[in-house]
Amino acid sequence: MKKNVFFFLLLVSYMAVAQDTTVKKLQAESGRVIQKDPKDTLPKIWRIGGLYNLNLAQGSLRNWAAGGDEFSLTITSILSLFAFYQKDRHSWDNTLDFNFGFLRTTSLGSRKNDDRFDIVSKYGYAISSKWNLSGLFNFRTQFFKGYTYSTNVKTFASAFLSPANILISPGFDYRPNSDLSIFISPVTARWVIVKNDSISAKGFYGVDPGEHSKFELGAFLTANYLKDINKVLTYKGRLDIFSNYRHNPQNVDLFFSNIFSVKLSNVLSASWNLDFIYDDDTRLFGDNGTSPALQVKSLVGVGLLVKFGQGRER
Repeated sequence: MKKNVFFFLLLVSYMAVAQDTTVKKLQAESGRVIQKDPKDTLPKIWRIGGLYNLNLAQGSLRNWAAGGDEFSLTITSILSLFAFYQKDRHSWDNTLDFNFGFLRTTSLGSRKNDDRFDIVSKYGYAISSKWNLSGLFNFRTQFFKGYTYSTNVKTFASAFLSPANILISPGFDYRPNSDLSIFISPVTARWVIVKNDSISAKGFYGVDPGEHSKFELGAFLTANYLKDINKVLTYKGRLDIFSNYRHNPQNVDLFFSNIFSVKLSNVLSASWNLDFIYDDDTRLFGDNGTSPALQVKSLVGVGLLVKFGQGRER
């Protein structure tokens, strides 16, 4: 009996020593730094990231002899996301932009001053060092109800999918450098959608009164430019031009977006957004509210800027 107890204690001691040795070996292995194989030169085929910009301004007056609104609040925000794929001759660029601005004053009440949801997806196959054979998809609309304002008149003018533009375009993409991309298509299909019944009934966006969509066929060009002017100033621009072969092709539609950003610190920036739109079918202006016109939007702000992801947006 004593001999069996002795062998049992000896076995337990051996197992404890072996377990302690194994644990120490595992701890050493887990703390070891894994060195990258110098032969591993596989490039990253995806770059994903974006930025978020939030500007806020608030003012209030009380017993102010010079006059003015008792309360004012302005909020503008920009969310810009990107996902870029690159492998061999194949590329796939995806961007999403969501802009929203809100204004509230005691005299004007609440209203939006910016609202854009914009998705662009572009596939390219390189046929030379600067030219790609490409296909482009674009979807642009807004989320919230919008109104136009004139003297004592408030007109319901937009809502989700009213209007919305869907564009499908095969063509050629010219990239002379990393800052500039120019896409050209001689044949592009575009659908204008007006889902809201009351907006559709007025025929504001070229859709026949009472109808909810319109098909257009034409030529399309889009140019995108992103440049770091210096260490603190960045410019981002996008120009879209569309000519409808089926109706007044000489009256081209224009969408021109410009963003100037000045870096003030790691998380603060000043920005100027300047947009131009001309659509001959958007007849909301003039004395009688039935004429087209060049639309201009300018927003200046200082606020929070957060960048995230891999690489810079192109």
